[in-house]
Amino acid sequence: MTWALGEFLRSRRDEVRPDEVGLPAGRARRVPGLRREEVALLAGVSVDYYVRLEQGRERGPSAQVLDALAEALRLDDDARHHVFRLAGLAPRPVSARPEHVSPHLLQLMDGWPDNAALVISRCYDVLARNRLGAALFDAFTYSDNLLLNVFRDPAARAFYADWQHAAVNTVAGFRLSTGPAPDDPRTLAIVEELHASSPEFRQIWGRNQARGKSAEVKAFVHRDVGRITVSMQTFDIREAPGQQLVVYHAAPGSADAQALALLGSIAATRESLA
Repeated sequence: MTWALGEFLRSRRDEVRPDEVGLPAGRARRVPGLRREEVALLAGVSVDYYVRLEQGRERGPSAQVLDALAEALRLDDDARHHVFRLAGLAPRPVSARPEHVSPHLLQLMDGWPDNAALVISRCYDVLARNRLGAALFDAFTYSDNLLLNVFRDPAARAFYADWQHAAVNTVAGFRLSTGPAPDDPRTLAIVEELHASSPEFRQIWGRNQARGKSAEVKAFVHRDVGRITVSMQTFDIREAPGQQLVVYHAAPGSADAQALALLGSIAATRESLA
C-alpha cells in the first residue's frame, strides 16, 4: 500500500495553498499547492525521506511522521484516518482538540421528548444532554463524568438498581474508550482520583476488562418517579471520533414509558418555574 500512500500525499499536497500554512506564495510556482521540500520542512523530515514516501519507496513510516504530515497537509479527521490505514497503522486520537458537540446533533436530541439522550466524550465526560437526559440523571451532583459519579457520588448506589453491575460495565467501557490514548491527561486524572479514593474501583480496574457500551437493558430508581427500566443504545459520532451518543428509551405504552413521560413533565414544570 506504499504506492497508495504516496499518491494520496501527493494529491493532498496539491490542495494546500502556501498561505494556508504560513508560507509565501511567490510568483514562479510550477505546482498548484505545496512543493515537496515545503511539506518536508513543515513536517520536520528530510526532503529525501518525503520524496521516497511519495514515490512509494519508503516502507513503514512511524505514527509520529504520519501525525506531522497530517498537520502539515491540514488533513481533517477522515483524511488523517485514511493516511494511517494506508500505512498499516491505527491512528492515535488527537486529544488536544477541544470537545464540541455538533449543533445539528443538539437539535436532533432536543426533538426527542420521549427519549433521554446524552453525548459523552472518550473519557466519559457528559458533553451534552437533552431535557429528559438531564432529568433522568439529575440526582448526580459530584461531577459531569459518568465514571466519577458511579464511584464518588452518594446518589449512585440508590440510583442504579444493580450498582455492582453498573460499576463493572462502566469501568470496562471506560478502559476500552480511552485505550487509544491511555496517557491523555484527563484519563490519567480520573483514574488517579478513583485509585486514591475507591477500593472498589481499584478492585474492578484490576480485572483489566475492556468492553464497549452496547444495546442492553438498564434499571434505574429515580427519586421522582421510582423504578424505570429502559433500553440503551449507543452510537459512535462519526464527525467527532471518540464521542458517543447514548439514548435511553422505553417500549411505547409501557409503564416505563409513562414514567419517562412523567419525568419529562416534571422537568418541564421545574424549568418553567426556575
